[in-house]
Amino acid sequence: MSAIDFNSEVISLSKPLKYFALNLTSNDEEAKDLLQETLLKAISNSHRFAENTNLKAWLYTIMKNIFINNYRRSVKTNTIVDSTKDLYYLNIPQQSQSFAPESKYSEREILKKIELLQDEYRVPFTMYFDGYKYKEIADYLDLPIGTVKSRIFLARRQLMSMLKGYGK
Repeated sequence: MSAIDFNSEVISLSKPLKYFALNLTSNDEEAKDLLQETLLKAISNSHRFAENTNLKAWLYTIMKNIFINNYRRSVKTNTIVDSTKDLYYLNIPQQSQSFAPESKYSEREILKKIELLQDEYRVPFTMYFDGYKYKEIADYLDLPIGTVKSRIFLARRQLMSMLKGYGK
């Protein structure tokens, strides 16, 4: 198959490839980019295509692989690597961006209700709320990890029943 024939066949399959790209990305602009990248890769690697095989399947495989690689790359770039001792930056509690007066009122009310919890529930719950991991809480309180999880769960339940008006 000549290069011109190959290129024209690849371009003739661009419509079904675009539908496949839309299924993968769910975004028209990203689908167009994926299609363009696929066509470029297919045409530049035409020497790797074995004649008398399914060109459409080959193109779909190229597109799927490009999509997967792009996804993995985007996940990697959005990953925070914290190389500090004890993962300091990952464990810093994030400050609330809500400065509305009613949110401050709600926060005060919730904190009052947390203070009403029995110590056996309040301590693990506040530690978890402050960013400690289950294992760290269990080690600090000298309790099994299952007990810590159970107490945090029960503290949440008690708080939800005390704060019925703050729900959904």
